[in-house]
Amino acid sequence: MSLIKSEELFSKLAKQSKASSIREILKIIQSSDVISLAGGMPDPTTFPVEEIKEICSQILTRDSARALQYSSTEGLLKLREFLFQWLNMDAKKYTTDNIIITSGSQQGLDLVSKALLDPGDIVIVELPSYLAALNVFRSYGAEMIGIPMDSEGMQMESLEDTLEKITSKGKKVKFVYTISNFQNPAGVTMSLPRRKKMLEIAQKYDFFILEDNPYDKLRFEGEPIPSIFSFDYEGRVINLGTFSKILCPGLRLAWVSGNEEIIEKIATLKQATDLCTTMLNQLIASEYCEQGYIDKNIESNISIYKDKRDIMLQSLEKYFPEGTSWTKPNGGFFVFVTLPEYIDTDEMFSDAIKEKVAYVSGSSFYADGKGKNTMRLSFCYPSKEDIEEGIKRLGKVISKQIRK
Repeated sequence: MSLIKSEELFSKLAKQSKASSIREILKIIQSSDVISLAGGMPDPTTFPVEEIKEICSQILTRDSARALQYSSTEGLLKLREFLFQWLNMDAKKYTTDNIIITSGSQQGLDLVSKALLDPGDIVIVELPSYLAALNVFRSYGAEMIGIPMDSEGMQMESLEDTLEKITSKGKKVKFVYTISNFQNPAGVTMSLPRRKKMLEIAQKYDFFILEDNPYDKLRFEGEPIPSIFSFDYEGRVINLGTFSKILCPGLRLAWVSGNEEIIEKIATLKQATDLCTTMLNQLIASEYCEQGYIDKNIESNISIYKDKRDIMLQSLEKYFPEGTSWTKPNGGFFVFVTLPEYIDTDEMFSDAIKEKVAYVSGSSFYADGKGKNTMRLSFCYPSKEDIEEGIKRLGKVISKQIRK
């Protein structure tokens, strides 16, 4: 029997889609004894298994018909009401109609892109930026232009200069994408002055800001900084949040907040994607939050992740050679490392695997293909012992590269 030539029938979107380099790395190391500093997966010890068991039993005992039924596309009202209060959304500007529940934050990124992007549209991103977001924007045919960052986040002067050049050519930016807190992959947090400046620039040049905020609640030290969304009075900021990092990713629950027009459009598009987010999982999360567990769990998570971050930073100081540098995040999951310019971390990866340690090469996070001398290290998933041993092994690999 002859096999169908599938490639000839694939859509343009399918043909240009590429597998996530992080997912491919995880496949390589899944069944081996490699210490992975690659994936940004939460520590399983943070999952509230017993509480979820109890809540599941309660829900299925008293309300099984509802729990196993379809939900509304916008999501469980009770959960949206909780989020409205918990996120301190301004009741003068917003209602629960300004929130939609999605099947993970990745779906939120996809639906916002689907609502706003046509092939050739311009999206401004950070250099570096979240790999999965870049893949989404690329899949919709967006032209991505990167703006460099420093310890305070995206550089606003560079953003304005870039926008001037774009507008002088008669082109327009659809949105700027930013991870404002403990950025993935760089770990840096945008300062308050820059957040305000970004909104001011967005008003001047008339574009949306897509503010991705998955790590907002995982702050280890320092005072929280208001989101860009919180001081937007024009409805031009779209904010993404998720339960994946503060409860568990297996529930696949996240949310998008924005003006009613964009939320309505997202709801319409979501109906063609999955119709609705699973009701059972929404009820579990709603009950978990209403019973007061969520803030306690976040407090516990912060303690666990802060200890791991500290061990990674201490180990970097101890084992990494001169000529290397790294970010020092105040929260989140990641540290970003810069090596001498002549080292290519894509090429070095095979040497690291031989030493039984894995990372993510920085070039994956650069929309312009640069960053080959950088890497992302995750302290969230591995044990404390594996973090130190992994950094020790990686330091050995880098030292050999430097001697070369």
